[in-house]
Amino acid sequence: MDLMLVLFDQPPNTDFKIKMKTKNRLKYHHIGIPTSKPVAGEVYLPAFKFFHAGYAESEYGIEWMRFDNDCDLPEIIKTLPHVAFEVDDIYEAIRGKKVIVEPNSPSEGNIVAFIEENGAPVEFIQTSHGLAT
Repeated sequence: MDLMLVLFDQPPNTDFKIKMKTKNRLKYHHIGIPTSKPVAGEVYLPAFKFFHAGYAESEYGIEWMRFDNDCDLPEIIKTLPHVAFEVDDIYEAIRGKKVIVEPNSPSEGNIVAFIEENGAPVEFIQTSHGLAT
C-alpha cells in the first residue's frame, strides 16, 4: 500500500497540497534528529548545551543533535526529530501556536523559535538575508 494513500487519503501519484494556516511562506530548511552518540564534525553550542553536526554537509539538510544532560531545552526537542522551515516573519509564524522555545538568536543573522504541532516539534528560522525564492 502506498504510504501517501494512507497518510493523505489520496490515490497514488496524485498531486496534493497541504493547507497551511499561515500567511508565511514555508521553505524546508532541515530535519533535526536527536542522538546520544557523538557524530563526526560536531559543533558545540554552549549557550544551549548541545552539539549539532551534518547539516552543512547533507544534501537533504539532515542535522544530528546531541544534548548535554543539563540542557534546558524542552524534552520533546531532545527526544523527537523536528522539521525546520525558513520563514519571512518568525513572529507571524508562531502567532497563535503552542510556542515551546521563544524566538532567540543562536547565531549571527538568525532568529529561531520552536512550536509544538500535533505532538511534534517544529522549528522556524528567520534569516537576515530573507527567504530565498
